[in-house]
Amino acid sequence: MGLAVSTPVDEMDGPYKRRWAALGVLCISLLIIVMANTSLTVAAPDMVKDLGLGSSDLQWVIDGYTVPYAALMLILGAVGDKYSRRGALTLGLLVFGAASVAGSLVDSAGGVIAARAAMGVGAAMIMPATLSLLAATFPRAERAKAITIWTATAGLAIAVGPLVAGALLEDHGWASTFLINVPIAALGIVGAFVLVPPSKASNIEKIDYIGGLLSVIWVGSLIYMIIEGPHFGWGAKAITAAVVAGVGFVLFIVWELRHPRPVLDVRRFAQRAFAGSTTAVALFFLAVFGAFYYLTQHLQFVLGYSPLDTGVRMLPLAGAVFVGGALTAVLTPKFGMKVTVALGMSVGTVAIALLTRIDADSTYNDFVLPLVILGLAIGLSLSPCTNAIMGSFPETQLGVGGAVNSTSIEMGGSLGIAILGTVLAKSYSSNLGDAAAQVAASGGPKLPEKALSVAQDSVGAGLAVAQKVGEQVAAGAAPKVGAEKAAALGAQQAQHVVDAVHKAFADAVSHTSVVGAVILGVGTVLVGFLLPRRAATQAAAAEAPAEQREAERV
Repeated sequence: MGLAVSTPVDEMDGPYKRRWAALGVLCISLLIIVMANTSLTVAAPDMVKDLGLGSSDLQWVIDGYTVPYAALMLILGAVGDKYSRRGALTLGLLVFGAASVAGSLVDSAGGVIAARAAMGVGAAMIMPATLSLLAATFPRAERAKAITIWTATAGLAIAVGPLVAGALLEDHGWASTFLINVPIAALGIVGAFVLVPPSKASNIEKIDYIGGLLSVIWVGSLIYMIIEGPHFGWGAKAITAAVVAGVGFVLFIVWELRHPRPVLDVRRFAQRAFAGSTTAVALFFLAVFGAFYYLTQHLQFVLGYSPLDTGVRMLPLAGAVFVGGALTAVLTPKFGMKVTVALGMSVGTVAIALLTRIDADSTYNDFVLPLVILGLAIGLSLSPCTNAIMGSFPETQLGVGGAVNSTSIEMGGSLGIAILGTVLAKSYSSNLGDAAAQVAASGGPKLPEKALSVAQDSVGAGLAVAQKVGEQVAAGAAPKVGAEKAAALGAQQAQHVVDAVHKAFADAVSHTSVVGAVILGVGTVLVGFLLPRRAATQAAAAEAPAEQREAERV
């Protein structure tokens, strides 16, 4: 490792000369951990067929990554601060890459879930390390610009994940979506040693491991409850998780308030810029992840696009993220973060509201404008909030700051998929019951109660039932009218069910978008109230360095 950067960044005479190249390494590392979730949405159908996954299995294949990822970030961010931020990044990439290899080799639901959970552990090391290394490597004058590039990368990954997975699935199986992580992780490890300088906090004698453990308990239990309850019912597991989360949260707050060096000083939430920024990030990603969840389904199941075609059609969102990032770099210094963030969230609300126009006759053209506007909103909102969150922490706690920002994203995203996913599922189920009755009344096939129940489970299940209806009609009619006419009759009857499924889902998208727009709209007002005026923000920023130096000295 003769080429490795060995001088710690805080011992350099001036700003690190290769800091922009180092940012590229941090962005590559960020890219794969965000893509790990978005790419799986298009690989899921192949996994269901190959592994015989049930709905519960599939849900935990997706969310098995999220629980350890969200729960471990705070304590692992603190460990990285004390011992080595670059070490945390490289170890996280190693764990992530190894788990990805394991995920590609297993042949059972339990094996894939375990591999995804291990990937989540790796991601919990990587995510806070990327932000803490960014903040440590860049001088304050350049930090906002670097964070804008970092956040644009996160937005890009949301759209690029399905595109890369779709391209791989054209010629390869679902395992390829795991293996694509391996060369990128290897590149990140090499790049980290060659381009990223060592960094760790000074004067940290002990880590608040008890506070860290309590954070793992309450965050992990909360995320588990958010996943388990809406999807599988509010039974003993979900209720127990809710109780553990509540008790763990209270104990965490009490412990942190009394500890002389808490893993997270919860008093920061009394600062309006910090409280407003974390709230904005969580609410914004609630809406974005929830909308992304049903948009990808609509493009594939209703409009009939392949995984690759779906990924290509999400690219307008990615391009708009970069435009929004460029705009926020101009608007925030001029008008302040309160105006920029409120504008971004308002624009996001408009994007979600436009999706309320979706119906069974909508084409891809009806999605382009909402996607572009949503991308602009991501670019406008996320960077100022991330910069404010990181700026609230002293240099000794940059890993913790990165963990807070990332945990807000994961909590918001999990809530979005849980809340909006539940609204979508219930609305689709109710709509399909009505549509199926109308089909039967107009001379189409009458679905048996069991078949209707299966079709109401998801849009994919509904289309599978439609195909089976067509096959059954064709088989029954073949002896009477011949194979050719029977096939045509079966296709006609199947199409009646397909049309009902498409209409039910499109109407559910419209209804769910109303809920999403209301949540984000109310959140915009709340965040606008919480965030301080520009003058107050500037005064706080001027005082922050002195406060942080004092905190580091004590």
